[in-house]
Amino acid sequence: MGLVLWLVSLALLAFQVLLLARAALDWSFVLAGPAAAGSVRNRLAVGVRAITEPVLAPVRRVLPPVRMGGVSLDLAFIVVFLAIILLRAVIGAL
Repeated sequence: MGLVLWLVSLALLAFQVLLLARAALDWSFVLAGPAAAGSVRNRLAVGVRAITEPVLAPVRRVLPPVRMGGVSLDLAFIVVFLAIILLRAVIGAL
């Protein structure tokens, strides 16, 4: 059972890294502007979104982004990220 828990924890860590990559890529679009079609940054962003969006979309339907003036704060990202941290802590304690 230890191997299974280790693999689940590793998969959660990989997803957590993908969430961080998504945040960095989203910010790169905000700060540097849109990427050219077919560029490495655009292909990475499409790939990371394809992996993370199936998890974030259902949470976003329940917990929509919060408007703060001209900015939206995506609570789904924060909730999923914190849930992964908690799950990995629970797995580590077992």
